[in-house]
Amino acid sequence: MPDGIPLPTRGELVFRATLQLGETHEVGTTQFGHRRLLDVTGGTLTGDRIQATVLTGGMDLELTLSNGSVELEQINILRASDGTLIYLRSCGVAPAGDEVVRIVPDFEVPNSSSLAWLNTGKFAGIRVVDAAAGTVQLDVYDIAEVAAGEPKIQLKDPEGVPNQSWECSTETGARGSSVFTESVTLGSSLSVGASKRGTRNIIPITGGTVTGGMLLSGLSGSVLPGGADYQLIGASTILDARYALSSNDGEVIVVRNCGPFGALVPVFETRADGPYAILNTKAYVSSDPGSSPGGVSLTFYERR
Repeated sequence: MPDGIPLPTRGELVFRATLQLGETHEVGTTQFGHRRLLDVTGGTLTGDRIQATVLTGGMDLELTLSNGSVELEQINILRASDGTLIYLRSCGVAPAGDEVVRIVPDFEVPNSSSLAWLNTGKFAGIRVVDAAAGTVQLDVYDIAEVAAGEPKIQLKDPEGVPNQSWECSTETGARGSSVFTESVTLGSSLSVGASKRGTRNIIPITGGTVTGGMLLSGLSGSVLPGGADYQLIGASTILDARYALSSNDGEVIVVRNCGPFGALVPVFETRADGPYAILNTKAYVSSDPGSSPGGVSLTFYERR
């Protein structure tokens, strides 16, 4: 929202969602800031116009900048009471010291659904973590009639720190040395259907293994269950896999592997003073997914 996020509570409440949390993964201080990943294992959503459950495998990606400000990205899949699948991706911000994050939710719902009004509405909300209860609460409001005004949230990015990208990287190149290989196990495909950006097809990630290559021969570990490949099918198919890895020596690596077939570009995020920090600073390309028992295999390479 170019004019800022209005105070959400000035709008009309659309729904309240309570997300159940699983494990919290402290990634550490990365190239972007201090990252932690909260696993979403389920939840419920209630409102006058919508009732839904939250599917397991959601991701709450919280980034605390060096000045204390918070940036948030959250991805969840909802199943409405009539069976409609909803892809929900939210971004949000909070000033230093504020535990309430203002969010802007973006919905993808089948164009033919009675819930298609979510595709075109203007919404904002608040996100609050209750660590003791192991929950995240989302209150989402219709702000179509609300203008941005005071109290405003004004954030300033720390100097010299790269911004995390909302869109896929498009910086492709030739393959250099191999970095590591994954065998990723997958769940059953979930189709949102034809929506405002195309047809969203979601393939949940349920686990897998990681084996080091030439550049990181010492890396081994597992693919954490959670996240998915949030494919978008239109004039072409765009893959957008979001997930995390856990190394055998205790490091967490957040992965986004995105792009069309033949031009997948991964972005990694891990502890900047950790053993795999080279993943933060160099550029990489990915193979296309290949066949593997229960899922797919991928190999990542340095980009030339």
